[in-house]
Amino acid sequence: MRSRLDQSKPGQLDLSRYNKTPSSHSYVRDLTLIEAKDSERWLHVGVDVSENNRSATFIQQDATVIHASAAVKDVEISSISEALEANEWLKDYMWRHLSPDSDEFTVHSSQMPSDGYFIRSQPGAKIAQPIQSCLYLSQEGVTQNVHNIVIAEPDSEMHVITGCAKASHVNSALHLGVSEFYVKKGATLNFTMIHDWGEAVDVRPRTAVYVEEGGVIVSNYISLRPVGSLEMNPTTILDGKGAVARFNSILVATHNSWLDVGSRVYLNQPETRAEIISRGITAGGTIIARGEMIGKVAGCRGHLECKGLILNEGLMHAIPELRGYVPGVDMSHEAAVGKIDQREIEYLMARGLDEDEAVSTIVRGFLNVNIEGLPPGLAAEIDKTVTETQEDMM
Repeated sequence: MRSRLDQSKPGQLDLSRYNKTPSSHSYVRDLTLIEAKDSERWLHVGVDVSENNRSATFIQQDATVIHASAAVKDVEISSISEALEANEWLKDYMWRHLSPDSDEFTVHSSQMPSDGYFIRSQPGAKIAQPIQSCLYLSQEGVTQNVHNIVIAEPDSEMHVITGCAKASHVNSALHLGVSEFYVKKGATLNFTMIHDWGEAVDVRPRTAVYVEEGGVIVSNYISLRPVGSLEMNPTTILDGKGAVARFNSILVATHNSWLDVGSRVYLNQPETRAEIISRGITAGGTIIARGEMIGKVAGCRGHLECKGLILNEGLMHAIPELRGYVPGVDMSHEAAVGKIDQREIEYLMARGLDEDEAVSTIVRGFLNVNIEGLPPGLAAEIDKTVTETQEDMM
């Protein structure tokens, strides 16, 4: 039952439910000392305590940053509180493209004590291995309030993996995440977020991305496990000639899960390009898949693609939206919602599969979107998770 939600207005929360003060946790220098039950949960969302093939690591448990370290000199990584103390200029990046009074959740976040991560690449740095961060809930009934800032300096390249999860004993909690990304001239930022929250956890990320001339943001979002309610619609501003944004999302809504996930992109300069690709499966829950592109100048190009499958009774709601303001914009969208085609099942059964195997194969293929920039190890882990998810749904 989703009793914590106002059924007439899905997604509305009673914030007073989450009023426990989070406990503090000790700093952990050696991640091999992390308890196995926690490290296993983190690995499932792409965070490896062995730090193999990782250039930097950040871990926040509830409200406490318990680890932040970099293995290469081209990466700065720390808690946002420490970064603000060390860098006077950083305050100018806080709330620059995301207003504290945007909604009740940003107001709540701006008024609460918070931490979060600060990640910055050096100008021109080509960081070969991903940077990993983990936002972990380990206490029942708390609000985890984070404010993250990521800066890709000019002509740099980096990949950030953020894994979000809860401890197995946690049932109900709230995650409020404010994130601001800055992709400078000629820089490339790959950002992959994997959620595994739980069926009674509510999640409200609020995100803004600013991309300068020739910059590229590739954002991958993966939510395959149950979640109580999730509402996110990051805004990206392509504000330099030739800036590029690519958003990929893979969503599964199990029984009583409620996901409202979108992406909004402003194409403000000539030769800007954007692509939003969404795949959603409802197995008894609700998915609202939004995509919005706003073309402000001639010569900008964008494409939206949203495809949804309904396996069990639920709601799959695709909302593609295009807005062009001048002649010469080039934007398109494609949306499809339905069930598995019986002809596809029959085709596979004619080749030796039984009906369950045929359906499972189709679901697996549907979820396996080619996600750009994933390191091989993480790609394999996601592939394994997709397999487990489609088996659970069947």
